[in-house]
Amino acid sequence: MNRSLAFPLSLPFVVTGLALLGGLATPSLAADAPKPAPKAALTVSLVQAKRSTAPLKLAANGGVAAWQEASVGAESNGLRIAELHAGVGDSVQKGQLLATFAADSVQADVALARAALAEAQATAADAAANAERARAVQGSGALSAQQVSQYLTQEQVAKARVDSAKAQLDAQLLRLKHTQVLAPDNGIISARSATVGAVAGAGSELFKLIRQGRLEWRGEVTAAEMGRIALGMPVLLTAPGGAQRQGRVRVVAPTVDTETRNGLVYVDVLGPVGSSAAGAFKPGMYARGEFTLGSSSALTVPQTAVVVRDGFSYVYRAGADNRVSQVKVQTGRVLGEAIEILAGMQADDKIVASGGSFLADGDLVKVVESAKPGAPVAPASAASK
Repeated sequence: MNRSLAFPLSLPFVVTGLALLGGLATPSLAADAPKPAPKAALTVSLVQAKRSTAPLKLAANGGVAAWQEASVGAESNGLRIAELHAGVGDSVQKGQLLATFAADSVQADVALARAALAEAQATAADAAANAERARAVQGSGALSAQQVSQYLTQEQVAKARVDSAKAQLDAQLLRLKHTQVLAPDNGIISARSATVGAVAGAGSELFKLIRQGRLEWRGEVTAAEMGRIALGMPVLLTAPGGAQRQGRVRVVAPTVDTETRNGLVYVDVLGPVGSSAAGAFKPGMYARGEFTLGSSSALTVPQTAVVVRDGFSYVYRAGADNRVSQVKVQTGRVLGEAIEILAGMQADDKIVASGGSFLADGDLVKVVESAKPGAPVAPASAASK
């Protein structure tokens, strides 16, 4: 080993080197950088609840039926239907001709009855003349008391035969009248069972008629709800197709069904059947009705402010630091674009107007506008990064 190249390190050199290395390894406390400001999760607008008067309504379902349905039948027996003058859906007036029976045989019977009446009247005239002569000689001895009594009796019998012949003629004339079936009232033909050429028996149904074209809605309500309904109360009826008609309560049933515990409310469907919305309401169909019970004060917010999660409703209330807190609320009636708040918030709370489904409890938001109560809600947008 060559020892001539080795040299001792002096102590000042070692200390100076360590100092230099230490200076490079120690950070400077004065060079700390500022922390970045937190970013908003969403840009939103705020809204306050509105106190307003809202209608109280009761919804129910029920069937549409004819107010009264008349059965038009045949009053003559054994006659053939010759012509039909009305069909299903026709609007008819009282006394309008609906059907005609073949009247040949009835007219022949009428002629026989007229002849029998004429014969009875001639016999009665002869009997009356004999009775008059018997009265003239009564007590003179020209006729016995028995003969006088016979003439007077024959007069009475002849008069009775005239009355009988008149009754038979009236019966045949009534049969002739019944060969024409007339509408018993104004209304709409809802069914027709008569066919041309058929021989109808007395009492067989030929037509069904919705009297006066009136329809009624029979709403099903619970026993507790029946006490809240009054006569004359307005009802808004909605058909399955969406057409709507106004109605008015006519009768509240005095009993309830023992099985369902529901009662019926009979509501007159206002307006004639021939109106524009009539085609949507037909007897036998189901429809929905809303009873207007009155009005009450309600605290409402826009529907867009309410977020439904896990079956519960929430709103997001904004604090002074623009951080939101999730608040559970209880909702009530839906009033157009607003919804009623029954519990969970106060009228002066400022809540996120829309976009709450993108927020979580404690998120920071950027408020761009504070909407007035009931004012249109500005849509929320994502915050710029």
